[in-house]
Amino acid sequence: MQQCCKSNQYICKRNCVALTFRRKMMMSRNTKAKTKIKELIISSSVALSQGEIQKTLKGFCDRVTIYRVLERLLNEGLIHKIVNTDGVIKFASCQSCSVKHSHNHIHFSCQKCKSVTCLEDVQPTYKLPNSYKVSEMNFTLSGLCPQCS
Repeated sequence: MQQCCKSNQYICKRNCVALTFRRKMMMSRNTKAKTKIKELIISSSVALSQGEIQKTLKGFCDRVTIYRVLERLLNEGLIHKIVNTDGVIKFASCQSCSVKHSHNHIHFSCQKCKSVTCLEDVQPTYKLPNSYKVSEMNFTLSGLCPQCS
């Protein structure tokens, strides 16, 4: 909290309301870049990295704008992030999150073509000791996809 806010509650409350309003606007604001990136991810059958998105958009917007849009789409729950077996971060659209936002499914990473695919119909299983509680998981299998095998 800023020093001026401690002595003047009206300014503090006004700043908090302004920040909350700005966050809501940023979350719901639809820009041309956001719309184009969202459509690109939704129409893709594989997860895309920021670099792949930038290459496909061919200069439509810069990498910083793409990064900000991806963060906004993540925060809105429209896409999810996948860390590839090579450490590359890829993004995919949310397919089965209509009721409860969850990404507890398996990702398949092709070792040959480097594509990452969400496998919604495969249920991962694991067993943890009683004292552990899972809040989220990231299952990635690697091998050859149907196009490369």
